[in-house]
Amino acid sequence: MSGEPALGAAAVPGGIPEREIPAGQGRRLHPLTPWRRAWAPLAGLFAVMVQNVEELRRWTSSVALGWLLLSLALFLACAGLYGFLSWRVTRFLVTDTELRIRTGLLFRRSAHLRLDRIQSIDVSRPLLARLLGVAKLRMEVVGSRSADELAFLGENEARDLRAELLARAAGIAPEAAPNAGEAPALALHEVDPKTLAWSLVLRGRTWAFLVPGAALIPVVWLTTNNLVAALLVLLPLIAANWRASVGSYLTLYGWTVSESPDGLRLDHGLLQRDHATVPPGRVQCVRLVEPLLWRPRGWVRVELDVAGTRSGNREGLLLPVASRAEAAALLGRVLPDVDIAAALAAIRPAPERARWAMPVWRTGYGHAATPTLFVARRGRLRRVHELVPHAKVQSVRLTQGPRARLLRLADVHVDHGADGTATARLLDAGYAADEVAAQANRSRLGRRSAAPDRWLTGP
Repeated sequence: MSGEPALGAAAVPGGIPEREIPAGQGRRLHPLTPWRRAWAPLAGLFAVMVQNVEELRRWTSSVALGWLLLSLALFLACAGLYGFLSWRVTRFLVTDTELRIRTGLLFRRSAHLRLDRIQSIDVSRPLLARLLGVAKLRMEVVGSRSADELAFLGENEARDLRAELLARAAGIAPEAAPNAGEAPALALHEVDPKTLAWSLVLRGRTWAFLVPGAALIPVVWLTTNNLVAALLVLLPLIAANWRASVGSYLTLYGWTVSESPDGLRLDHGLLQRDHATVPPGRVQCVRLVEPLLWRPRGWVRVELDVAGTRSGNREGLLLPVASRAEAAALLGRVLPDVDIAAALAAIRPAPERARWAMPVWRTGYGHAATPTLFVARRGRLRRVHELVPHAKVQSVRLTQGPRARLLRLADVHVDHGADGTATARLLDAGYAADEVAAQANRSRLGRRSAAPDRWLTGP
């Protein structure tokens, strides 16, 4: 990786784009950026050395120490020169309608990010970047498979640029946008560090890698009598467990949710501080996750599917852990005029005859439809509720396999705008058919009254 700004679907490789940044215009990244980009050739050299250890040992044994040091100094100088030249040709420019990024030392690449297509603009500050006073600006655009980024900018410059881009995307006059400043925010909730630690301890994923390790490592040791083989099995399990426990705690530490005119702001991280924003009106689905050991304590994890963002990234998390009352209060900011408690209380379980299709897990399934939400429940040990506003439903389908037809059961699938699907399983076939028609009507009426999906238009 060169460390250059990632260019998504909007990138135009090669040639000269129609709207190139004029010569001498545009802004450069922070002067410390070349040192980050110098790591690309160093990483390539390290990979070659690892793959050719024996040849490297023979070569170094036949060369004098002075020549080795001189070769290393020349390579470091070339890496530094590459980083400097790559930084020098990289520029970005903000216009009334788009953010233009030009980069590429040997092959020119240019990205044009339309401001009205930007889904999120987040600020990330890794530990070393915090010490050096710089930050990374990440932007997700509709239709792009990867996030575009500007790494690195000064902390104040990154904050001001984010505020300017949001102001322009909201339709503020171009002459006023650079001075709009960051919108004020009101802190709504901060996750208690002790509660966060206990939630990770009580989560099954934290221990999922230790159980197979405890069973597998003795088998490897007894069958091979080889310590290296046992370590090769143990180390990946330790790394996976670290990521699920201590790594998650460091990432989620200090999780704070604040409300501002541009949406709900999420700040978190002990070593690396990240700042993300959930845009108003672009939440397509809410997921309430309740692991088995959390339920006696009344804890819940809140996840969001947001239009234009990639699944699995950290922007989909609204709360890592909270009580049901706290989660319902915050969801009232995301889904106004929605009674979460009433929606969950209205869930109808799967009919009794569903036990012939799924004897053990059928009690975990359920469905409800309120005036504002489609609700689907699944999971007996790890209970998950999916709530999709009717206005966000893109399509609704009914599926029925041979065994389901025999038992007069059916599944109802609801597709929403974040390329996801909420499925209500094991419904009565007649009820499911009626729900498909009713859901199509509810979705049509919901879209008529839905607010526009614009920045700075939230409540």
